[in-house]
Amino acid sequence: MAEKENKTNAVRRFDSAKIKYNIHRYEHGDAPVDGAHIASLLGIDPAIVYKTLVTRGSDKNFYVFDIPVLAELDLKKAARAAGVKSVEMIHVAEINAITGYVRGGCSPVGMKKQFKTFFDTSAEKLETMLVSAGRIGWQIEAAPKDIASLCGARFADLVHES
Repeated sequence: MAEKENKTNAVRRFDSAKIKYNIHRYEHGDAPVDGAHIASLLGIDPAIVYKTLVTRGSDKNFYVFDIPVLAELDLKKAARAAGVKSVEMIHVAEINAITGYVRGGCSPVGMKKQFKTFFDTSAEKLETMLVSAGRIGWQIEAAPKDIASLCGARFADLVHES
């Protein structure tokens, strides 16, 4: 569990729901690091580390997608999952205003507003997964179904086939 004074919105949501989790911390410089690098820093298989991507749909609503850090979001599959004609990535400069988080620290849990959220189906097969804990340098590990329950996420096929 994280210290009380340092808790992020994401961590507070886990605590209030009484969901078991582990916080993993890594040292970082000023520049955001990608998920593969985070997995390496933590000594964790990158297949269980997920990145949170925020998109804007053709209907002007925002949609959140969590996919493995080594994968690429398939925008057509993402749009299909969201039930819209198309989605596009938001601009990096918009992340904080939309989510309350910063680039490299965007968690699917505890955003300013709860947007429709989708996790790639690969997460369903995992015992635990890691997502940002809402701060650069922090990752939160928990059961995928527990993380999904906190943000109302549904599972869908979201990534480009390799």
